[in-house]
Amino acid sequence: MKNAGKRKASINYWPKEDRPREKLFKKGEHNLSNSELLAILLRTGVKGSSAVDLARKILDKFKTFRAISCADASHWKEFKGLGIAKIAQIKASIEIGRRFGEETKGIKSKIKSSKDAVVIVMPRMRDLSREVFKILLLDSQNRIIDIVEITEGTVNEVFPIVREVFQKALQNFAASIICVHNHPSGNPQPSVEDKNFTQKLAQAGDTLQIAVLDHIVIGDNAYFSFADRGLM
Repeated sequence: MKNAGKRKASINYWPKEDRPREKLFKKGEHNLSNSELLAILLRTGVKGSSAVDLARKILDKFKTFRAISCADASHWKEFKGLGIAKIAQIKASIEIGRRFGEETKGIKSKIKSSKDAVVIVMPRMRDLSREVFKILLLDSQNRIIDIVEITEGTVNEVFPIVREVFQKALQNFAASIICVHNHPSGNPQPSVEDKNFTQKLAQAGDTLQIAVLDHIVIGDNAYFSFADRGLM
């Protein structure tokens, strides 16, 4: 009976065509369910549960990969036997996916509106626990040359330096820039400091002949565009 329980819990006892890794190479990763993909990251299960069973329990609790990435250590306590190494693997993999998405959507993309920029940066920036200030460097055709992080602040403020912003723009021969930062509170409404800083950026851009096209504040699936509100 003890061995029977082990066979039931271990993926090694499954038919090869049902094992997530073998299925991935035979049919492609796009054919795997979320729990199967997560099981591959987990590699092994815990006592009494296969990797797929454990993956299903994790998804039952958190529902989405986004929620998994935001969960802190206290949210994982109910999964007995799940160590910090596996949790780190899961979180790192989700972040790689976000960065890949930013890269594939971003570089050489042409920015025609604030929404075009938001689609690129929102997935990574909306869930950050601290304020982060980034710039999108654009060429003369408004295509993205690069996305550069300037500085990271606290949970409710960030202190970018105007000189550093334009130093990056000049180094990359950018014709214009779009500035972006997030509000971990989820509310994208700009503070008085945000408004004052935006004015300083615009003035410096005029002097250096590098247009500041927009300053976008990212919230929880919402954003504020200074350009859209006629504040640039």
